[in-house]
Amino acid sequence: MARGYVVRTFGCQMNEHDSERIAGVLEADGMVPVESEADADVVVLNTCCIRENADNKLYGSLGWLKQWKDQGDERQIVVAGCLAQKDRDLVAQKAPWVDVVLGTHNVHRTAELVQHARQHGQITEIFDEAVLDDHALFPSALPAVRDTSYNAWVTIQIGCDNHCAFCIVPAVRGAEISRPFADVVAEVATLAGDGVTEVTLLGQNVNSYGRDLQLAARQQGDDDARLRPLFGELLAAVGAVPGIRRVRFTSPHPKDMRPDTFAAMAATPTVCEHLHYPLQSGSDRVLALMHRGYTAERYLERLGQARAAVADLAVSTDIIVGFPGETDDDFERTLEVAAAAEYDYAYTFIFSPRPGTEAAEMTDLFVDPAVAAERFQRLRVVVERSALAKHLARVGRLEEVIVEGPSKKDPSVVSGRTRQNKLVHFPAAQPLRVGSYATVEVTSAAPHHLMGRFVELIAEPLHKRRIPVLAG
Repeated sequence: MARGYVVRTFGCQMNEHDSERIAGVLEADGMVPVESEADADVVVLNTCCIRENADNKLYGSLGWLKQWKDQGDERQIVVAGCLAQKDRDLVAQKAPWVDVVLGTHNVHRTAELVQHARQHGQITEIFDEAVLDDHALFPSALPAVRDTSYNAWVTIQIGCDNHCAFCIVPAVRGAEISRPFADVVAEVATLAGDGVTEVTLLGQNVNSYGRDLQLAARQQGDDDARLRPLFGELLAAVGAVPGIRRVRFTSPHPKDMRPDTFAAMAATPTVCEHLHYPLQSGSDRVLALMHRGYTAERYLERLGQARAAVADLAVSTDIIVGFPGETDDDFERTLEVAAAAEYDYAYTFIFSPRPGTEAAEMTDLFVDPAVAAERFQRLRVVVERSALAKHLARVGRLEEVIVEGPSKKDPSVVSGRTRQNKLVHFPAAQPLRVGSYATVEVTSAAPHHLMGRFVELIAEPLHKRRIPVLAG
């Protein structure tokens, strides 16, 4: 009988994409997915280490998984991802019942390591960097098991060459390596042939895509290699693939944002009118402490260029509150920039020190938790006010949405997502399949979602799966 597996994912889109590939590798080795740990022979925890509670989540999960493992002789626990890369041997020291610990650069080895642990016992395998001549370096080159059949992540770049003081990613993901241009386009074409209509291009800093490829070509004597931004060209090429209706990307870095990206977004109809544009702080002093490489003025200037180039552009962001040394005046600058930027939505975080980062060593500058919490609430008021205003402005408009399924809170209505990445809930006037495109009239608004009325079905997906919706 085939062994069953479960993958539990913590963290960002890159982790979600890695989990799809881990599942694909395990199934290629003959394993089958199961619904819960009770039915599983192998449980994989794909970890994140961006914030402090990531450690708590991992070791808390490993605590109760020990009891699960003790109930079956053949049961195995795998810890993968960024926290495994960072903690390395510490995982096995804290939880010696874990069978496999693997990092971010050897996802392709998951099945082999599971088999090795079965035969020889616990193993920790962490590669310090990606193997450049190995196509398995890019998660997208591996087999995948996706939760949805209408959209897909596509890795265009791994690693990060930036050195933001608060971020552990360069230490756990390595240096920036761009995937060959033709490989990206070829994968998108394959996905489109399988019925995927929406792709999201993934990278830690997507708008620096291709710099390493061009530098390598020049170093090898290719005088035709042009040292110019390639990301805009990639957007246009991916957007032109037949069958693709929507192209998204995440995340760009403001210091590397160039007009060519905005021009490509405007000129390519399939590229969605949404830009995730991380601010982190509105204070130039704090931005310098963070090593972000831009000022608030430059940030807003580029944001203005984006909105001038791309009609009906929605903008989201990330903001950290309470970074070490942040004063009341620094925070006021953040409130001012957040208000001026008029975000559609924002992901706001209270600073959490991560061991191994520069900011974690700035202990004498840590902001009082009570002060940070109060600032956090004040920031939420500003960003939610802006988000509600943006949403109210869409009431009465007709929006194209892709159907994602029944609402999590109210299964009697359907949830869909607009090109601007806004969530819309609406009653179904007819049974709708996941991945369908429909026109919906926006009838009301809240800070985090829209309500609508079904108008018409635009297109159905190639796959046959239906979702349980109520008609009428």
